Amino acid sequence: MKQLHKQSSMNVRRDEEIAAPKPSSYSPKALKHPRSLPRSIHYLLREQRLLFVLVGILIGSTFFIVQPTLSRLGPGDARASIPRLFRVAPGLPERDQVSTATAVPKLVHGYGRVPASVARRRLRIVVTGGAGFVGSHLVDKLIARGDDVIVIDNFFTGRKENVVHHFANPRFELIRHDVVEPILLEVDQIYHLACPASPVHYKYNPIKTIKTNVMGTLNMLGLAKRIGARFLLTSTSEVYGDPLEHPQKETYWGNVNPIGVRSCYDEGKRTAETLAMDYHRGAEVEVRIARIFNTYGPRMCLDDGRVVSNFVAQAIRKQPLTVYGDGKQTRSFQFVSDLVDGLVALMEGEHVGPFNLGNPGEFTMLELAEVVKETIDPSATIEFKPNTADDPHKRKPDIGRAKELLNWEPKISLRDGLPRMVSDFRNRILNEDEGKGF
Repeated sequence: MKQLHKQSSMNVRRDEEIAAPKPSSYSPKALKHPRSLPRSIHYLLREQRLLFVLVGILIGSTFFIVQPTLSRLGPGDARASIPRLFRVAPGLPERDQVSTATAVPKLVHGYGRVPASVARRRLRIVVTGGAGFVGSHLVDKLIARGDDVIVIDNFFTGRKENVVHHFANPRFELIRHDVVEPILLEVDQIYHLACPASPVHYKYNPIKTIKTNVMGTLNMLGLAKRIGARFLLTSTSEVYGDPLEHPQKETYWGNVNPIGVRSCYDEGKRTAETLAMDYHRGAEVEVRIARIFNTYGPRMCLDDGRVVSNFVAQAIRKQPLTVYGDGKQTRSFQFVSDLVDGLVALMEGEHVGPFNLGNPGEFTMLELAEVVKETIDPSATIEFKPNTADDPHKRKPDIGRAKELLNWEPKISLRDGLPRMVSDFRNRILNEDEGKGF
């Protein structure tokens, strides 16, 4: 059976060989046909090759046509030819609107190229303690320049009235939260101001004060590390304690009582600075440290124990101005807008710090009382009381470093800034918008 099958297979192969014609002399060149114009057109039309060629020609032509036109545009034409990059929210005040006209760089002699990106990138910024005295003024500046701002505040010393004018703004957000507890956000910058800063407030609950300084700073630094945000810590001149150096430079390590009634704030801020620098060195977090000296202005708490607010409120209420001790201890007073400018300059700069932010103009308490009397009520009297514990005798910042590296220095003198604060205090006291205490 196998032999029959093999024989039939051989017969089939022979038949196929006989049926197949013998190959003639083969020349590969004879089979090739020269490319003709129709074949080239057919090649271009296949797989949309022609479409890609036309698109490339169109893009190239557009670049060579538009580029010389932009180069010939004057400053006015350049602004007119660039569309608005920001959505204008209806009902917002003019200062809150962002226009590309202010972002377009001035062209030299009316000629030059317009950059592809002419508008400053809008930042998403969180301000802890943003409903407080300094924080609310900082929020005003950030909103006015076009950033998105998230305020975190537990309202221990902050007031909603300080930020209520932003409630209708879509670029503003308010979160009631205590920084002692962690929070998750996605932001570009963190201004960490959260902490009671006046003696009346930080002595009210000293354990809570030091927890805010340590745990609150730790939580916000951890957030900055996770999301890659730049972090600014508002420290204080209190880290110098009762200084043995005058004026105080950033290199001075201070003279602080670690077990005194003010140490919850003094040592708390010193620890916060330590945490910031450790995160900077160990975790490469971009940190900035500001040491704030005495600041005054509108929106201060009426009875927070600070000397300027005490004197102003007492003079408006026709009460004696309370001077503790002999009144010869000195302080330096800066207006709040100067401080805000310094904080923004520090955040936007490339230097870690710490930087002293204060007005080097030095006043004794008696001199301050006389300025307040001249501004409000020349007939006001002065009442002397025993001095408080650990009260520094002298306080004056050396701001040479801030002048050199941040190009910052205060512009508003005490005699110019005090009337602005008095107007705000008089309105709030006479209208009874805010009572005594907290």
